[in-house]
Amino acid sequence: MSVLFETSIGDIVIDLETEACPKTCENFLKLCKVYYYNLNAFFNVSKDFLAQAGDPTATGTGGESVWSYLASQSPNGIRVPRYFPPEINPKLKHNQKGTVSMAVAPSLEGNKGGCGSQFFITLGDNIDYLDGKHAVFGHVVEGLDTLDTLNEVFVDQDSRPFKDVRIRHVIVLDDPFPDPPGLNVPPSSPTRPPDNSTRIAEDEDPLATLPEEDEERIRREKAAAASALTLEMVGDLPFANVRPPENVLFVCKLNPVTRDEDLELIFSRFGTIMSCHVVRDKKTGDSLQYAFIEFDKREEAEQAYFKMQNVLVDDRRIWVDL
Repeated sequence: MSVLFETSIGDIVIDLETEACPKTCENFLKLCKVYYYNLNAFFNVSKDFLAQAGDPTATGTGGESVWSYLASQSPNGIRVPRYFPPEINPKLKHNQKGTVSMAVAPSLEGNKGGCGSQFFITLGDNIDYLDGKHAVFGHVVEGLDTLDTLNEVFVDQDSRPFKDVRIRHVIVLDDPFPDPPGLNVPPSSPTRPPDNSTRIAEDEDPLATLPEEDEERIRREKAAAASALTLEMVGDLPFANVRPPENVLFVCKLNPVTRDEDLELIFSRFGTIMSCHVVRDKKTGDSLQYAFIEFDKREEAEQAYFKMQNVLVDDRRIWVDL
């Protein structure tokens, strides 16, 4: 009875102790079957000790058993305890790397503890400190090199990897248990992680660089977005994402003394100008140092854009955008 975890750093195959821990294995297999673990992060990785996952919130306080999960999805309102009693078999110990164990939540404020969905995989041998405290129910039989990679990830002071390590997909290779009532397999795996991680994404390369032209394009897009937001804040645009007509040129970084007629004279060599307007403060009449120039044709506006971008006007370099 096995499960394949496809993670962002490699595959892991886990064999389960279905005879020694039937309740724990059934819970684990059914959670796998409903994609409960898909896109979960390993939120606690302690070198040469363990790597913990199975909490959709990635906080260490979330997760529930499959029976609690199914009850929460049911419309009949039946309540089921969040946890089930741990099956701690004294013959199953945390004596080798790759031991898979269900984390046992403590009893807090009158709430009975037990096992939910959180589990961990040991990253070292002979961790007898965990024996009798958490419920061993499986062993990694393939993917020990993946565990070695997991053991070397960089983590913060809370042992959370700086770059997310996620369970991308889970495949149940063999399941001897009948499905409990109400278990419906989703039509597809989730596409978004269940937690709100602000870490480096598991598929993101923080050292990757873009071609110079792409970086310039992104820089311009960000500058244009910032300018649009400024226009929205001062009331000259109804909202920041509004797009002006394609024959209108936006000019900023103007000299405060630049007038409408000055700009019209400068840009008229590119085509017929329908209107030219330096935006001014509504109360004081002072120039806000940007303007809109409307050409008769889109091609004329494009030519002005390419020719006048970052050109000196009135002793200042101006910025133009379409």
